[in-house]
Amino acid sequence: MDGLGGDDDFGLFGPDSVSWRVHAEPLLWLAALRALYLQMLEPRAIAGVVQNSRFQEDPWGRLFRTAQFFGVVIYGRTPEARAAGERLRGIHARMRATDPATGEAFRIDEPHLLRWIHTTATESFLSTVQRAGMGLSPAEADRYYDEQRSVAELVGLDPATVPGSAAEVEAYYAEMRPHLSVSPDARETARYLALPHFPYRLGLTPVRPLWILVAGYGFSLLPRWARRLYGLPGLPTTDLSASLTARTIRRALRTMPTTWYEGPLYHDALARAERLRSAGRNPGDTATMPSARTAGTANARRRLTLSANRPMMPAPNTKPA
Repeated sequence: MDGLGGDDDFGLFGPDSVSWRVHAEPLLWLAALRALYLQMLEPRAIAGVVQNSRFQEDPWGRLFRTAQFFGVVIYGRTPEARAAGERLRGIHARMRATDPATGEAFRIDEPHLLRWIHTTATESFLSTVQRAGMGLSPAEADRYYDEQRSVAELVGLDPATVPGSAAEVEAYYAEMRPHLSVSPDARETARYLALPHFPYRLGLTPVRPLWILVAGYGFSLLPRWARRLYGLPGLPTTDLSASLTARTIRRALRTMPTTWYEGPLYHDALARAERLRSAGRNPGDTATMPSARTAGTANARRRLTLSANRPMMPAPNTKPA
């Protein structure tokens, strides 16, 4: 017996993937805020959120549930990732909303809405860590977008319809920009995000003014065209300042104990990969898995043995219900 469970595997990606490296970065919390501001520019997308969720009553719960979904999909076993996708598709399939501008009813899981949410999330994750100094090459950046098509399939999209490279993402944004605007729902939600409710009376502590700074920084990470839509300056100096701040935050986080931000799913994935290697699974290639503290750098790397025959990005077999 090798001590492995029957469903032990590397998951959808594995330690040789760019996805493991990107999602090990604690700065993704800031990336998630950026993604939310970007997603709100699609009027139907924000209408669907406002009309179907208790976001303003439980913003932190929604944030953590989203983080949990990505944690399971990126670092969990393949059956766990498929189950998470199935649950999410089931939730979305039951939801309907009304377009405030036209009165038209629509489904939350319309492909163009799912594609917008997926693309803005993946682009926000990658953009934020790159600006923080992760240093992925253009080929690695394209590989990340291609890998994330597996996540797109889990949420109910045809992977072939999802941007799979930096150039395709830019072309998609150019196509979408004429249809984007700051709707009343987006303005109200943006105001709320600047001054949300805090649990445990944290709103009476310095957490509140600190959060105002974080919310403002989330706006600074947006593309220039998105900042202009919100009525904010789209200046190159803002981009430079945001990038320098991201690098400073990343350097500061790397001085802290990794136990502060490396969660159990991440550690379980590393341990599972090591068990697979020790059991003689996937012998052959040697890949590098950086720690979250130094993801994308040459130091403090973990060596893991992987199979030369293992697909770079195994697509899930799950299809939309």
